[in-house]
Amino acid sequence: MVDAPHPTVSMPTQRSCPFDPPDGYTPLREQERITRMSYPDGSPGWLITRHAEAKELLTHKSFSARQEGIISPVPTELQYDGRPADPGAFAKTDDPIHSQYRKLVTGFFTVRRTRQLAPMIERIVHEQLDDLEKAGPGADLVEVFTESVPSRVMCEMIGVPESERKTLQRHVETLGRLSCTVPEALAAVSGMSGFLSRFVPARMDDPRDDLLGDLIRGGQLNEQELMGMAATLITGAFDTTGNMLAMGVFTLLEHPDQLAKLREDPELMAGAVEELLRFLTISHLGASRWALEDVEFAGQAIKKGEVVTVALPAVNRDPERYNNPDQLDIGRTDHGHLALGHGVHQCLGQHLARTILRVGYEALFDRFPTLRLTVPGDEIPMRDDFVHYGPRSLPVTWDD
Repeated sequence: MVDAPHPTVSMPTQRSCPFDPPDGYTPLREQERITRMSYPDGSPGWLITRHAEAKELLTHKSFSARQEGIISPVPTELQYDGRPADPGAFAKTDDPIHSQYRKLVTGFFTVRRTRQLAPMIERIVHEQLDDLEKAGPGADLVEVFTESVPSRVMCEMIGVPESERKTLQRHVETLGRLSCTVPEALAAVSGMSGFLSRFVPARMDDPRDDLLGDLIRGGQLNEQELMGMAATLITGAFDTTGNMLAMGVFTLLEHPDQLAKLREDPELMAGAVEELLRFLTISHLGASRWALEDVEFAGQAIKKGEVVTVALPAVNRDPERYNNPDQLDIGRTDHGHLALGHGVHQCLGQHLARTILRVGYEALFDRFPTLRLTVPGDEIPMRDDFVHYGPRSLPVTWDD
């Protein structure tokens, strides 16, 4: 076991290609199983860029996902302040609290339940494509289509009024921006909390036939827990799937050979979604855990309290795990990617996200077979300063 020297490496963030992970990951992955890293506040920690070590860490009992021990791996004013997660915010807790909360909503996100939601998803997708067509050639696909579809789906599942959706979306976007200032974050948190403090009690008095209504009727959660659960579902759904939907369209338009294969054989779509998830891995900052005790991991001595960050974009390009990992291949059958996490904290809405992506890609390219960008790909503005990566806008056109 090695006691590593003082950290000198910072988390890589600069990308030379919008479809590839930051350039600095490759040499780190080639050198070490796990890399000593310095966090922005000066704390020593670790960075994982290899697939095998990532899977091991994300299921290791000596590491915690609890909010109070997490440090952002990149500079931001919105560092955690050591407080535990709010009641109901299960994604930032460990078992048994995590499983107690999560099992209450798992049934809403199974493969079977997602299949039942498919008609609603298809309706929303086609309604947004109607809006895209009305906006006409030259419309911003992000504004009109990709950011609206998943947020509308989740709002319908929870029962959030359409009139509140775009305001909530702005709050979620603000909190996901790394350059967000503390006053901006406080305003966004206040706005979201203000909505939930009105919305949840009103629904407790009049539960509807939706996800939140079922939780209320279950009687296992108090008002604060219901608010925390709703906030977790909203923030988890709004930003992630929308960015992945936009990023996948951008990628396929810039890889016409792969799009052509998909048009020739629509049966490739399910595999194409998995490959796009692997290839792109929009979780810009990866996943972090902190050591509950002194522990030996990957041949290194990790001290209690030290944070380990899994660089998910790098992990999913590990040549020890994938053949030609830097090549987009929608016919790839060996998936096993970690884009949606791994272990007990694997994305709760993974089946829902896959369905939205599949339906969204299929319907978009079917409705607009001549879809193309109106500007060169290298002029598309990217969300480099957000927790989740993707295009800020995607101006597209098509032949009438």
